[in-house]
Formats: sequence, structure tokens, C-alpha cells
Amino acid sequence: MPVKIAVDAMGGDNSPAAEVAGAVVACRDLGCQVVLVGDSTQIQAEIDKLGATDLNIEVHHASEVVGMHESPAMALRKKKDSSIRVAFDLVKKGSASAVVSAGNSGAIMACGMFVLGRVKGIERPAIGTLLPNLNSETMVLDMGANVDCKATHLQQFGLMGSLYVEHFLSKGNPRVGLLSNGEEEKKGNDLTREAHQLLKNSPLNYVGYVEGGDVYNGSVDVVVCDGFVGNVLLKVSEGLAVAIGTMLKQEISTRFWAKLGYLFSKPAFKAFKKRTDPSEYGGAPLLGISGAGIVCHGSSDSVAISIAIKQAGEYAKIHFEDKLVNLLSAD
Repeated sequence: MPVKIAVDAMGGDNSPAAEVAGAVVACRDLGCQVVLVGDSTQIQAEIDKLGATDLNIEVHHASEVVGMHESPAMALRKKKDSSIRVAFDLVKKGSASAVVSAGNSGAIMACGMFVLGRVKGIERPAIGTLLPNLNSETMVLDMGANVDCKATHLQQFGLMGSLYVEHFLSKGNPRVGLLSNGEEEKKGNDLTREAHQLLKNSPLNYVGYVEGGDVYNGSVDVVVCDGFVGNVLLKVSEGLAVAIGTMLKQEISTRFWAKLGYLFSKPAFKAFKKRTDPSEYGGAPLLGISGAGIVCHGSSDSVAISIAIKQAGEYAKIHFEDKLVNLLSAD
């Protein structure tokens, strides 16, 4: 029986239209069960507009919304009926199995930790994002949840990333690397050097320092960094993908032979765009909380939301937090 996913319908830049449309696709085409959380009037209007009243989509009213620029701590204390908070409450009560939100990532993290709690032994939950590489995908974490980290946090990020890749991507003994400014032992800063020693002494398949290019060449399966570096890496990657696409269009449009060549290469260009499109990867799992949460980009469209809903269902089914507890207990 499919798990039920609580979707924060009000948090994203394109809410609630993108969230509702994504939920419709997830229910109609992917066999998911969804409860949309937020302003019931606005949500129902979008459902009616899409002619989706026949689908088994529940609507759960929440009267408040956490803005993108609001303090997560303030939102947690003062907006107890926010769509993000209520979505996590549904998981806490057992009415849903996972949360999907394109809202304020800090508020998602705060609500996940406050409502569901952390896995015992994990000091800081982390956001892990899958990025395409030459062979398959690389998980990078943390991608913005923790700007200031300790070495022990990075070690735990490596543990969670490795476990996720092993069970969610079915890769045995994942290779884990620590992002630094060079592969030599003397490189890095105080944080990375201390984390390097901890990771070397861990049971992980730790390969040592890696550089930015290793994220994409397929030499490692998990890349560990603090949230400041990870978020910069993510934004640069997204910007570069857009820039490459734009530059290619400019070059093709100004040359006759390039236009002709494009006609024959069009399928390859479409495949490349699909492979590098953030929407195709849905969202990023919030690892280390006692439950399942998927963090989507604020500008996520309906495609990204639908994929994130499916992803959340698959993530909930593997019971990642239980596997993490067992691993930490074994250590």
C-alpha cells in the first residue's frame, strides 16, 4: 500500500500552483497518496482548475505561511499553524509518512528537528543533494543546513551520506571524500584537517581529500563539506548549467552549420538537458531526523514537486532513520 506524503503547498516561489500540479501528477501517474497542507481555499481552487477533484488528494488546512526570509526559530515559535509545521505534525501523528516542502530550508530543518527530533547520536541533521556525474550521481552534504560545522559533524555527514547512497542508490561500500582545496594531506583548513583524521579512523570507505572536479567525474559517491561550501557549490553548479545551455543556444543561433548540426544532435541536447536539470532530481533528503523529509528548491516547478513526492515515498519505505540508529549502535 502506498505511503502518504504531506506536501507543504504554500512554501515555494510558485505555490500553491506548482505544489498542487505536482501532487496531481504524482497521484495520477505515479500512484502516490498526497495530503496538501496550507490554505484550503487556494489549494482547492487549484485542484478544481486542473480538473483533479476525482483524485484521492486530501487537503489539510493550515492558516499560516513561513516566508523565505523569516527567521526559522521565530517562525517555529510564533507560527505553530504554518504549513511547514503542520506537515511535520502529520508525520509525527502517523497521518503521513514523509514531508515535501519547497519552503524556507531553515524552517524545514527547525521543524524537522523540533517536531520529529534528531536520530540519537546525530548532532546536526544535514541536507544531501544528488548531483550528476560521468557515471551516475554523487551525493553532496551538507548543502546549506549547517553553515558552521565541527569536525564531528562532517564525520557524521559522511556516515549518513554513505548509508543513504548504499540503501537508496543500491551502491555497495560507497566511496566517501572530504571536499578540500587539494588532495594532499597538508591542504585544507583546521576544520577539514581534523575531520580528515576522524574520517580516516571511521569504518567508512574513505578515500581522502577530493577537489571540486571530483564531484562530477565519478571518482567518489559521497562528498562531505560544511553547509556554507555546499550551498555555494550547489548554486555555482546550477548557474553553470544554465550558462552552458544559454551559450550553446547563442552559438547555434548565429551559425548556419551549427543550426544544421543541431537538427541531427537535438536528441543528445535534450538528453543532456534532462541529465543536468535540477527538476529531474526532485528534492534533497533531510538526513538525521527521526522521520522522512525532502527539501525542494524554492523555485521548484510541478515536475520537480512530483518527482520529490515519489522520492519521499521511496525514502520513507527504506526507514533510513532506523538503519542509521542501528549503524550508530553498532559503532
